Amino acid sequence: MTDSPVVPENTIRATVGDKTLPRMGVIEQRWDTDPIPTDEVERRAAAATEGLDLSVAPDGGEVAIGVGSRGIANLDAIVRGVVAGVRERGYDPFVFPAMGSHGGATAEGQREKLHTLGVTETRVGCDIRATMAVETVGETPDRGVPVFADANAVAADAIVMVNRIKPHTDFSGEVESGLSKMLVIGMGKQKGAKMAHDWAVDWSLRNMLPEITSQLLENLPVAGGVAIIEDEHDDTMLLEGVPASAFLDRERELLETAYDRMPKLPFDDLDVLIIDRIGKDVSGQGMDTNVTGRRHFTINEPEPESPAIKRIYLRGFTDRTHGNAMGMGQADLVHETVFEELEPSKTLINAITASTVRGVRLPPVVENDRAGLLGVLGTIGPVDGPDARVLRVTDTMRLERCYASEPLLEAARDRDDLRVVEAAESLTFDDDGEFAARSPDH
Repeated sequence: MTDSPVVPENTIRATVGDKTLPRMGVIEQRWDTDPIPTDEVERRAAAATEGLDLSVAPDGGEVAIGVGSRGIANLDAIVRGVVAGVRERGYDPFVFPAMGSHGGATAEGQREKLHTLGVTETRVGCDIRATMAVETVGETPDRGVPVFADANAVAADAIVMVNRIKPHTDFSGEVESGLSKMLVIGMGKQKGAKMAHDWAVDWSLRNMLPEITSQLLENLPVAGGVAIIEDEHDDTMLLEGVPASAFLDRERELLETAYDRMPKLPFDDLDVLIIDRIGKDVSGQGMDTNVTGRRHFTINEPEPESPAIKRIYLRGFTDRTHGNAMGMGQADLVHETVFEELEPSKTLINAITASTVRGVRLPPVVENDRAGLLGVLGTIGPVDGPDARVLRVTDTMRLERCYASEPLLEAARDRDDLRVVEAAESLTFDDDGEFAARSPDH
């Protein structure tokens, strides 16, 4: 008996037999976008603070600016702009990590997470105060669920959240991932995040978030938030100051825009999806369930209606996720790199907090890419390799260019929203059995 879970290519090949692999080309999605120029982002973020009611704080009072752990485009420039805008209005800003249990559920881990995203004291121009300590600031009226908030934020004279509005990976509701979720779960730190996800098993986050958000708005000096929306290229397209008085209503409207601009797979029906990397900087679940259509690990939440993907093969992690393997349970097979680089403790802490432990189950591990492709092709039913609908993407956030098998290339030629960039060629592998071709967005 071996101690390694890695299944060699020879074993896979002996099991599935000789298979003709699909030929792959490159397709490109055509998106009509109008992003904010990069050199204007900081100024526009500062201007967005004019929409916030900072009068809840006295002149010169401290304003706590909550920043999360997501890989948001231009995040350092946005935060720097918000800091400058608050300071220009006569207040004393500081940044605090609003990221639940991320960063290993430690203050230093969360500070380091911000640093990884470019949010340092030097770059944003103010203090960063990190703690895992929380205060109880209320409870929900019907269920008596306690409401927690970061102790540094509670001690401030005003609170401003900075976050991207986007569809959530675990549930669908009127508000999903954005300002309200950051207030409830991000600012609640590990204790608040765990409480929210525990109750969500019976109550559902789609019902809980608005109610707890209302409690926080009532009991804390929340001035509002700066909402971010990104386009299909993950570029900043909107920065808007949302006052506390319009928090839930405006976020509902912005979520509709975010849904329309979210990048999606170019096809809803696939035999195989190959994903080069997952990570917390890509999605809260490593790979976005709105893209993969796999939400089976979340209790009490329905699956998305589409897409339908028979098999997913996962190749590795982003650098910034630091081994957090949230979402790997969506895959059917994984490359041995996933096993070698995953950080079990960090991953499990995140999964327990989010009540999505099934999402971090380690799928069968294969030796190399050739073994992974053979393995998934051998389990899609009576479909020959050349006829298989196979798509390879960098991750679920970068979907403009994809490798596509010949049936998909043919379908793309009949669509105005797709362009065939490279014709199909035979797949090539290096001496170790790894894909010779780089990620499709390179």
